[in-house]
Amino acid sequence: MLIDINEANARAITAIQAAQPIIKGIGTCGEVVPGMKKNLILHAGPPITWEKMSGPMRGAVIGGLMYEGLAGSQEEAEKLAAGGSIEFSPWHEHDGVGPMAGVATASMPVWIVENKSNGRCTFCTLNEGLGKVLRYGAFSKEVIERLIWIEKVLGPVLKEALTHCREINLKNMITQALQMGDEVHNRNKAATSLLIRELAPAVVKTSFKNEEKEKVLSFIHSNDHFFLNLSMPACKAMLQAAEWIDGSTIVTTMSRNGTEFGIRISGLKDRWFTGPALIVKGLLFPGFNDEDCNPDIGDSAITETCGLGGFSMAAAPAIVKFVGGSVGDAMNFTRKMYEITDAESDSFHIPPLDFRGSPLGINLLKVCEKNILPQINTGIAHRLPGVGQVGAGLVNPPAKCFEDALEAYVETWCKDL
Repeated sequence: MLIDINEANARAITAIQAAQPIIKGIGTCGEVVPGMKKNLILHAGPPITWEKMSGPMRGAVIGGLMYEGLAGSQEEAEKLAAGGSIEFSPWHEHDGVGPMAGVATASMPVWIVENKSNGRCTFCTLNEGLGKVLRYGAFSKEVIERLIWIEKVLGPVLKEALTHCREINLKNMITQALQMGDEVHNRNKAATSLLIRELAPAVVKTSFKNEEKEKVLSFIHSNDHFFLNLSMPACKAMLQAAEWIDGSTIVTTMSRNGTEFGIRISGLKDRWFTGPALIVKGLLFPGFNDEDCNPDIGDSAITETCGLGGFSMAAAPAIVKFVGGSVGDAMNFTRKMYEITDAESDSFHIPPLDFRGSPLGINLLKVCEKNILPQINTGIAHRLPGVGQVGAGLVNPPAKCFEDALEAYVETWCKDL
């Protein structure tokens, strides 16, 4: 079959540019996420078994089982997870994404994000904050209690509040946030502020007790990363529009499970190409060192895949105070990413680069030809379960993912040439 790669990639880029992700609502994971069931745990990254899971992902699974009431202790949870009755599946295969360990269980509330251009929905849990949280592998009593509060109070309050809101277009909100100094991966300060401006008047109108409303607003106000769990499904919705176009070499997924890094390509339907997840280099919290760090983990690289995060660091020079490097580095990272992408975003503009559109559409062929790997900024989890976050930094995917994907692409689309 003769394939016009440029035409296929142009179709993929057009679909991404046309996407309009909005907040449709909040639902319960077990009720709204396709294929979800009580004994299934969703996780970040490509497929993985319990035996191969890293410490933070194991910790998050332990916490998820305890939160669901399926286990009463760490030991019970570990035995259950290893016993075969609990199933594991990547968020990406269920139209969703999860930050860091990415663990989601049936009772958790999730954001429902709809792409108005095609009616498809994506999903993500609600952000817990930083430090000792489930997504970083912590499962202490305070972590479980917070998850229960999110289920019983935060989720229901926001669900009702959204019925009093005007439509929240996440693409427009991200556009504004970029011009206010965010890159909506590791810096979400502006985006969270914009979100709370929309939600606060609606929260006040809900039927909940005043102390519950106050706690919800205080929680969001104190959590600068709250918007991350909306920027991720928004990016997933945009990239999902470009999935499975025959012959396209556009990367639609970059994701990590703490053991392996995986990518998926538009023209290679459903196939994962993996390599070993690398160690993130950056700034560590006091008391930790490099030996404490787990390899790269999380679905949040969906933001980079969509041209945000590490690809738009030039828009967020203050991010270097969190992930390391210099302002000059941030500018150069963005400039370099234009070399491996096919387009510039029509919506996301970078003020320090004279409002140039962010780099959009990672092209597998350009990555391999130029030997330039995508730039990612991310959090760092402790390598042991139960500890939590230890810092943030910069990382790249392993080249093997792209090399294997290129080989598969040639076998699939070029074998008759």
